[in-house]
Amino acid sequence: MAESIIKSSPYKIDTVEMHSGGDPFRIIGLHSGFPKVLGNTVVEKFVHVRDHLDHLRRALILEPRGNNLYGLLTVEPDHDEADLAVMSMYNDGCGTMCGAGNIVLGRYALEYGIVKAVEPETQVNIQWPCGLVKTFVEYDDQTKRSGRTRFLSVPAFAFKTDIEVDVPGYGAVTVDIGFGGAYYAYVSADQLGLDVCKSPMPDIQSAAVAVAKAVGSAVNLTHPTDPDLAFLYGTIVTDGKDEWSTEPSANLCVATGGQLARSPCGSGVTGRIALQVHKGLIDLNQVRRFQSGLNDSEFTGKAVERTKVGNYDAVVVEVAGKGNFIGRSTFFTEEGDTLGEGFVAQ
Repeated sequence: MAESIIKSSPYKIDTVEMHSGGDPFRIIGLHSGFPKVLGNTVVEKFVHVRDHLDHLRRALILEPRGNNLYGLLTVEPDHDEADLAVMSMYNDGCGTMCGAGNIVLGRYALEYGIVKAVEPETQVNIQWPCGLVKTFVEYDDQTKRSGRTRFLSVPAFAFKTDIEVDVPGYGAVTVDIGFGGAYYAYVSADQLGLDVCKSPMPDIQSAAVAVAKAVGSAVNLTHPTDPDLAFLYGTIVTDGKDEWSTEPSANLCVATGGQLARSPCGSGVTGRIALQVHKGLIDLNQVRRFQSGLNDSEFTGKAVERTKVGNYDAVVVEVAGKGNFIGRSTFFTEEGDTLGEGFVAQ
């Protein structure tokens, strides 16, 4: 390829490709070629990326370079204990937390030397806009390989429960709103006339987006410590099996813009555990298994500690899963290629 094509591009960005539970992640490292992100805190950097560098989000994770893809942009942390800081990108904007993304970042930090690997577990402290997430990655010194990852969430809590909202096309449905690093509306699929494991993806996406819009109109979201976190990331459609069981329960996460997660969704699992504890359906250290409605991937979750966030009773949740490396890429835009700037197929 002629080097003049690359040289004429306004950027050249190197990425690492991973997945967790089938969710594809594009990791944009500190020395990837991404422009310097301004701000003194991670939340300020999140706002700067959202408001001033959104063209690069579009270029890196939308078509023609991606479809249903998530970006993980690493930035310098401002927390004394953090090894790295990150914010997520998705089809509709930027996010404050991604549990499946945190799982892949644990292995990424080990394999790329951000932290020194020790066995049997290496701790990696990852700062998100919502707070510090302590992460633990299995490591075998003999094989020099990292493995399964678990993390301790930021305090998770029930914001509101048993809210009845009118969803056009579906009627009155009852939802819960939980915070697991981001706010989600939780609804059982049967209320929407769907099966979370068998219904067609477009039907689940349409219903979940309709629920999110109805909740957005009916509920005034606030956050007890940071107003920049007070927005609804999406809807978690469940199989309704919320009482403790050794059998897995199914989740599907749909962002407000319609992007459908392939994994059980780590931050969605976190919020769901918080809701189950709040309702007295499970107790501390009762492990629950959560599977995707789309594939056989599985995350586990359990509440390990009670705490407070403002006036809210909260819990710290441990979520575990596996991330895998799938490639490396270099991206640029050829001069005059407007589609290369990123688009969403409607």
